[in-house]
Amino acid sequence: MHGFSTRTGGVSILDGHRVLNLSLMEWDSRENVLQNRRLLQSAVRAKEFELLAIKQIHSDVIHTFRAMPAEPSKGDASATDRPGLLLGVQTADCVPILLVDPKKRAVAAIHAGWRGTLARIAQKAVGRMQFEFGTKPRNLLAAMGPAIGPCCYEVGTELVTKFTAQFADGAECFDEPRSGDEPNPLQWLNMAPPGHQPPPKNVHLDLRKANRSQLLAAGLRPQNIFASDLCTACRTDLFFSYRREGSQSGRLLSVIGIKG
Repeated sequence: MHGFSTRTGGVSILDGHRVLNLSLMEWDSRENVLQNRRLLQSAVRAKEFELLAIKQIHSDVIHTFRAMPAEPSKGDASATDRPGLLLGVQTADCVPILLVDPKKRAVAAIHAGWRGTLARIAQKAVGRMQFEFGTKPRNLLAAMGPAIGPCCYEVGTELVTKFTAQFADGAECFDEPRSGDEPNPLQWLNMAPPGHQPPPKNVHLDLRKANRSQLLAAGLRPQNIFASDLCTACRTDLFFSYRREGSQSGRLLSVIGIKG
């Protein structure tokens, strides 16, 4: 089973409203977060599962689990073929990606921000499943949950250079694939002296598109990749968004597990 949480229906209080915050935050109590996690597990019919949420560090580190670790592991993706473990990734704009191999009965949960995406974490997670479980990519199903959309994800032009250096289709993930080094033909209009020109305008990055491209490159079939088009920054009535709300944002949780 699997599921993507929303911000509604919890016991935590944020700005006078009850919210389903699923991560330990300064503004929330541990008791509230644990109760919210129990509510989520009940909603996805996984009350008897052990919830395994790794300590995310915006990396390409992937862990394989066949038992609950004694201490939280640092990384941004986890995989298992053991029934009863509920893998989870926390997000508040980044892309949550859930993978399932119905043939080998194996699953993975991936947290893909721009750093993890640039490091090809989705593609590497597919490779890890091939190595650990004998997964054939064409058999994999992938679901990408709510995340910040290209409508709201404004980033510096330096990311264009980084993505186009790593991916042949990297430019296609931006609304304007500018590096920021292009000459400004109207530079004289701002009347600023040399060396004091305004910084180049930012661009918009489509994280879901970038990760879908990686899954296709890893061998997944297009019809087996499912993606939500809901933007967390646009829909703060339904989701948490760090970009929109800052440190007072909560965290969503995307989970996947195998029934016995």
